[in-house]
Order: sequence, then structure tokens, then C-alpha cells
Amino acid sequence: MDAQTPADNNDTAQVMEQILYEVKRVVVGQDRFLERVMVAMLAQGHLLVEGVPGLAKTLTVKTLASTVRGQFKRIQFTPDLVPADLVGTRIYNQKTGEFSTSLGPVFTNLLLADEINRAPAKVQSALLEVMQERQVTIAGVSHKVPEPFLVMATQNPIETEGTYPLPEAQVDRFMMKVLVDYPSDEEEFVIVERVIGPAVAVTAVATTEQLSALQHECRRIYVDPSLIQYAVRLVSATRTPDRHGLKDLARFITFGASPRATINLTEGARALAMLRGRSYALPEDMSDLVPDVLRHRLVLSYEALSEGLTADALTARIMARVSPPAKPLAHEKLAA
Repeated sequence: MDAQTPADNNDTAQVMEQILYEVKRVVVGQDRFLERVMVAMLAQGHLLVEGVPGLAKTLTVKTLASTVRGQFKRIQFTPDLVPADLVGTRIYNQKTGEFSTSLGPVFTNLLLADEINRAPAKVQSALLEVMQERQVTIAGVSHKVPEPFLVMATQNPIETEGTYPLPEAQVDRFMMKVLVDYPSDEEEFVIVERVIGPAVAVTAVATTEQLSALQHECRRIYVDPSLIQYAVRLVSATRTPDRHGLKDLARFITFGASPRATINLTEGARALAMLRGRSYALPEDMSDLVPDVLRHRLVLSYEALSEGLTADALTARIMARVSPPAKPLAHEKLAA
């Protein structure tokens, strides 16, 4: 790739700004959630979203797909769902006597897996290959999904009846787990006004090709080695707290985060730096994402659960102990 020029930087910022502007015309508030969706898109990661019904989770992804002229598909997960309903299957044609492949709804740009914890593990595991390899194997033949590809899965925290825990291997493939909260009174007032008012037509401001180009550009954002070391220390502290002066945490964490967490922290910091208009990542870019990247990866012990401790509380204690590096000097050279 050619060296990035100032004009390229301006174009990137303009495209991102236009996408966000269009989504914000429809979605009220949820700035943090929206920022995390954009980070996941740029870093080519997947998102697990937890929130009660009616908080614009589906609307956000659907609107985002419209702004980038991408395909959007939604799968409502239910206990009677089978893997073929997701990835597709082989169909026998009686007239020709041949089998044809019918591709499932995972062949799209933005896939919303609604209430993912309502389906049994067999169905949830059908997403494993497509999330990691960006392909599906049907009857021994591999089929690539379109680029760009993002899975956003939602789960409802208040309904536990008839739900299944997600397999650890699948949870680990989600880049971040984001908690979506209720809107403020002012935001809710605007939401009602927009719903009862005239419908807003979303304008497509970019193409999927432009989004793919932004993803490639994101990989060129500079990350100082000291930042990567910071990510390694944070993740290491979840596995062996005693080595980092956190001996009292060892009894609360059964399993720590995997190397995917370190990779996701680094990739996420890059994407957040790009969203903030920089060609280099700073410690605060990574620190902002630590709770979202580690939240779903920590397996807490019964002792932690009995004491009412959450993954967020333990992450906060780890972050207080593992200090971020001083702002890397190399970014000053790049900025100049």
C-alpha cells in the first residue's frame, strides 16, 4: 500500500463522520454503544450486546447496514432452531436428480443474532466457523461469506427461563461484550418525538468496498510496542493475579482471558484511534476498551459469585494495579 497522505486522512474522517451522522439521525443517544459497533466494524471483530428489549439494538445495526449499502439479516434464535437454519443445507431436486446448495442467512454483511442464548449449544456452535474463518462448510464444500462481515449477537439479561449459557469457545470469539443501558429522560423524550413524527429516510453515504478499504487502513494505525506490552500485562493478570501483586484475586477467577483478548485490545485501540482522527494509538484508546474486551472472558469462581463480585469489578481492580505506559514518544514523530 502507498504511504498515507493527509488527503487520505481527511477522506477517512469524512466517511466515518457521515456514517455516524446518518445513524444518529435515527438512533437517539447510545453514543458509547454506537462507538463500540464502529470499532468492531473497523477492527473486523464481532459484538455481543446485553440489554433489555427496546433499546434500539436491532435498529442501530439495521441503520448502519443501510448507510454502507450493506446486506442486513436478522436471525431470531429459538430452542427449535437447527444449524441448517443458519448456515444453509443441501437440497435434493427430484426433477434433475441432483443436489443444490441453499445458503443460509449468515451470508450477509451485518448479521444480527437476536437472543442468541435462547438456542441450544449445537446451534450456537454453528456460528463458530463463520465467525473465525469467515466461511461455512456445507457437505465438505467451503463457501466464503461476503466482505465486510460482522456478527452482532444480543442476549436478554432479565429472562433466564428457557435460555442456554453460551459455550466458552464461542464467547471468546466475540471481540467485545457491550452492556446497553436505559436512555436518560431527555433522550427518551426525543425517542418518542421521533417515533410519532415523520419517518427519517437513511441516506447511503458509503459502499461496502469503502468500508473494506477503511478496515485495511485501520491495520496501518501505529501501535507502540509499550502499548502491546500493556495489553499483555492486563490479560496475564487475569490468569496469574499473584504475579502482578493481586494475590487476593486468584480465588475469584477460575479461568482468565485467552490471547484473543490481547489481540482484540490491540486491534480495538487501533480502530478507536482511527475513529478519533489519529494515525497512532494512545494508552487511553486501549484503557477505554479493557472492560468491554475482558467482561465476557473471565470465568468467575463460585466464591466471587457468592460475594456478588462481577467481571467488571475485578477488571477495575486489575486496571488499578497494572498501570498504562507513558504516552509513547513514537507518535510525536508520526504526527509531525
